[in-house]
Amino acid sequence: MLSGIKSAGRAALGAVAMACAAAAVSAETLPGALADAYRNSQVLEQSRFLLRVDDENVTQAVAQLFPVINFTSTATRDLTNDTLTSTARLVADLAIYQGGQRRAGIAAARATVDAARQQLVNLEQQVLFDAAQAYLNVWRDAQVVAVRQSNVRVITQQLRAARDRFEVGEDTRTDVAQAEANLAAARSNLAAAQGSLEISRELFALVVGRYPGTITGPGQLPHLPETEADAEQLARQVHPAIRAIQAQVTAAEHSVEQARGQGRPNLSLQLSANETFQSPNPAQEGVNTQLALTFTQPIYRGGQVASLERAAIAQVAAARANLSQQTLVNVQLVGNAYAQLRIAGAQIQASDQRIRAAQLAFDGVREEAALGARTTLDVLDAEQDLLEARISRIEAQTALHTAAYQVLQASGLLTVTHLGLDVPEYDAEAYGAAFPAGVPRVLSPQGQRLDAVLERVGRD
Repeated sequence: MLSGIKSAGRAALGAVAMACAAAAVSAETLPGALADAYRNSQVLEQSRFLLRVDDENVTQAVAQLFPVINFTSTATRDLTNDTLTSTARLVADLAIYQGGQRRAGIAAARATVDAARQQLVNLEQQVLFDAAQAYLNVWRDAQVVAVRQSNVRVITQQLRAARDRFEVGEDTRTDVAQAEANLAAARSNLAAAQGSLEISRELFALVVGRYPGTITGPGQLPHLPETEADAEQLARQVHPAIRAIQAQVTAAEHSVEQARGQGRPNLSLQLSANETFQSPNPAQEGVNTQLALTFTQPIYRGGQVASLERAAIAQVAAARANLSQQTLVNVQLVGNAYAQLRIAGAQIQASDQRIRAAQLAFDGVREEAALGARTTLDVLDAEQDLLEARISRIEAQTALHTAAYQVLQASGLLTVTHLGLDVPEYDAEAYGAAFPAGVPRVLSPQGQRLDAVLERVGRD
């Protein structure tokens, strides 16, 4: 008998341990949700591939400095003379000078890559903020559901007590009806809270890439800038949106130089080798080699060059205006975030005071009702005040953490690196480093010697 009890006890302890382990596995922390959102985001994945397109644009711009070598072969049969002529042609074209267009194009392409990399960081901020907000919304709604469920249980007990007192003549039918009405309202509010929780869970799944486990709570506030002035300085100088537009301004300035280069002279070199085979007249066969140097000076293009230059200058002005506007927006977002942070902190303090007062009032009214000095309606009203105070506390705490992440986003600090998330960070420069511009994919001794010559000449 004793051994059976011990076995049952060990089994119970094992079940408890397994339950605790399962709870630990399914526990949902905010850093874990942020890391999974970063890992699973298809929006970030799309932008990473688009960044690779910009990296390839740099390679394509640099490729214009290299010669273009083509091989063509043609076979022609003359039906009148019954002859077959075959021609093999190898042509190498090298643009020696194009008015600085290619160098400006390379610089513009590289600036565009810099802008795209900063835009990727800014998008990372938005993904992490959306994940934080989704997590906090699930936690808020779960807490509200728990409070609503407790409210339903309390009102159910009060309704049962009111009915018992009605049976012995201590309460009236009106008291019972009031308790029944409050219970119906409490159940309706619980259903609405449960619906809101389901909606928040679906949004969490969309942002994070999976459904949430057991929410453990928001935890400590993230590390914020020391002062609001520090946050504003970061928003003006190092925010990824600012850096992206600064790079766009640089790219636009190089585009002006590209437009001006279209009106400058061009100098190109062409080397061609032709070999002809003819049957049945082999005497016509032979090899012909030609070297041509071509100088081209645009004289009249209908005002196109001047128009391209004016359009490029306008793009520079527009980019600079966008930079000024983004700076104002960032400063305004920092101010809003800190205002929300202060408001939420004040609301938490007020809610704590309200909860303590409402709890004392509820306990007192309930005791007085038990002595007959208060009605059931008084108890229900006091319980409702306590319920609203608790929900206000939950909403204020959610707003506080949301505002903290808004501060980080507005300052440009809502990144994997600053948050110290346990997730491999994407290296935006790795793809460009793996396929460096100007490095031919097929190398040969002849190609390497040609590259050395071109480097000494100084391609433009």
